[in-house]
Amino acid sequence: MELHFPYGKETLSIDIDDKNLKGVLVSSLHDYKSQKSPKDLVEEALMNPIGSERLSKLSEGKKKVVLICSDHTRPVPSKVIVPPMLREIRKGNPDAEVTIVISTGCHRATTREELIAKFGEEIVEKENIVIHKADESPVTFLGILPSGGELLINSIVAEADLVCSEGFIEPHFFAGFSGSRKSILPGVASRTTVLANHCSEFIASPYSRTGILEGNPIHRDMVWAARKAKLAFICNVVINSEKEPIYAVAGDVEKAHEEGCRFLSSLCRVKAATADIVISTNGGYPLDQNIYQAVKGMTAAEATVREGGVIIMLAASNDGLGGDDFYHQMADEKDIHKTMALFLSRGRNETVPDQWQTQIFLRILMKATVVYVSSAPDGIVEDLHMVPAHSLEEALEKARKIVGKADATITAIPDGVSVIVEE
Repeated sequence: MELHFPYGKETLSIDIDDKNLKGVLVSSLHDYKSQKSPKDLVEEALMNPIGSERLSKLSEGKKKVVLICSDHTRPVPSKVIVPPMLREIRKGNPDAEVTIVISTGCHRATTREELIAKFGEEIVEKENIVIHKADESPVTFLGILPSGGELLINSIVAEADLVCSEGFIEPHFFAGFSGSRKSILPGVASRTTVLANHCSEFIASPYSRTGILEGNPIHRDMVWAARKAKLAFICNVVINSEKEPIYAVAGDVEKAHEEGCRFLSSLCRVKAATADIVISTNGGYPLDQNIYQAVKGMTAAEATVREGGVIIMLAASNDGLGGDDFYHQMADEKDIHKTMALFLSRGRNETVPDQWQTQIFLRILMKATVVYVSSAPDGIVEDLHMVPAHSLEEALEKARKIVGKADATITAIPDGVSVIVEE
């Protein structure tokens, strides 16, 4: 069978002998065809919000309105979502002072070029856009999270008369699903708040996994933060492999989001097909821009690779590492078990930057070897306890040698961030 995998803005292909192929785990999400255009889906959702009045009604009499938008690391189709949201806000109050706040979380700041690619030049030129910076933006204390950490969020958001957000819903490797409440935490929260929420105890919870909301301590913190920040209205979409909306929900931060998660779950849950070698991706650009983000796609493979097997991770990584702390946590200690023990010994308010991503990465490496196909330098890949490769063919050759089988079984996951693999 010829298999195709998104890689950056390209596609990598390879032929796998049928007798060795255990399964191709794909979400039926990508086969789902909406009868409506992306524009119509969003418009209809905005006109029929779940658990909330229309945004135009909510904006009546509100002077300072904040619209929280995703950053450059997320394939949110903002050009489709943001214009009708702005129209709704101004329909209710033409004189509203609207500020678009970019929810970078702890990521680097979004560039002007990236903003234009995301919104189009007209919105970038005409609207007041503020980029949240976790370590620099003024923040306001809103209380103590269920986790015990301080809730500190961007003061522009905290001082707004109305807060709304756009976003998309996809499986998330520790929050269960992306979207909605994540616009606040980690989106516009201080690093202190993010660290408390992403503590080792919560990351280690069996409920902090892809596709799980109930009992998930990280999700619980995030919802509490969203309510405290008065996130009054969301518009979230579900997208296909072409990054086009196929479904949209709007309204209450929990009720609308849960409806979107139900729709997504009905399409993207797949049964594991345990194999010696599992090939996964981050769905291509923009989610495979760096090594840090690529851990997400690895977790899908983790759920279906055999103990001691090999994960081949395809991630272009044109933007490099994605985190210096992440790099040093992995590279400065040869014994990954020592690093894991150190993380697990830390309390909820002792988390250090990038610890959560490293912790999940360590968990994966304790189960399987990772052969990493990217444009990143070999030395950096090796420092991160992975085996570098420069093509899918080279990666597969190395993987077979590692497992010691020329006829090793293989499972393919063309888009590791779009599936919920049930073990």
